Amino acid sequence: MSSLRIIALAAVAASALTLQPARAADMPIPHMPPPPPLEEFGGWYLRGHIGMSNQGLKQLDNISFAAAPGFTWLDKGAFDSAPIFGIGLGYQYNSWLRFDLTGEYRGGASFKALDQYTDVVNCPAPNFFCTNDYSAIKKEWLFLANAYLDLGTWWSMTPYVGAGLGFANVTIGNFRDLNVLVNGGGWAPAASKWNFAWALHAGLSYKVTPTFMVDLGYRFVSLGNGATGDLLNMDGTNPTPNNPMIFKGLYSHDLMLSVRWLFDEPFTAPPPLYRKG
Repeated sequence: MSSLRIIALAAVAASALTLQPARAADMPIPHMPPPPPLEEFGGWYLRGHIGMSNQGLKQLDNISFAAAPGFTWLDKGAFDSAPIFGIGLGYQYNSWLRFDLTGEYRGGASFKALDQYTDVVNCPAPNFFCTNDYSAIKKEWLFLANAYLDLGTWWSMTPYVGAGLGFANVTIGNFRDLNVLVNGGGWAPAASKWNFAWALHAGLSYKVTPTFMVDLGYRFVSLGNGATGDLLNMDGTNPTPNNPMIFKGLYSHDLMLSVRWLFDEPFTAPPPLYRKG
């Protein structure tokens, strides 16, 4: 009798074990929504850059040009390239947006231009043409507040675009006006002028380490107008007061190599904890 009880109990236990997985499999599994995408937060960084400028202007102007008979430009003028040195402080807001404040010194760029006019009294016959050969050196300090949009990262490389607003202190010096045909000319003392400035950026940065980036960038910058002091004769006399030479519409195409150092390694925020409804 006891043997039959043992066999019956064993059969009941085996049946319970075989039925348990089936019941568990039949139970519904609650739906777990995917976690939200991770957000990357950056921090403060230092930057430094060097580069070269390719500068131009809209027009060289003076009050005497309109009164000169037969006045025309033979060469409207151009600047040589010049070096750029800058530093800045910025903040990497997240993986696609950053801001910085920059200050830079833009080295002296040599300027040359040549005009022609008619003077039947002083210029040599038979054409009575004379020329003015202009030269100067321009330099400036540039201060910008910039915003950049990083367009994604592939193989540690990040293309970006940006824009900046600020101020430029433009200095025109070493101005000379030589008229070889009449053995004359003039000069002007150096003068500085503060202008509103703006810039557009584009470039490609490479992440060497999580906290160190190297950047090759292009920038177009509008620098406003520059002006000399009053034009003077070679003997220092001033034939026309308030007659500076004006460099209108100064601009530059800049190529720059930059480095950035993040103070702290970028932080990735964890997803929020999921709670059942």
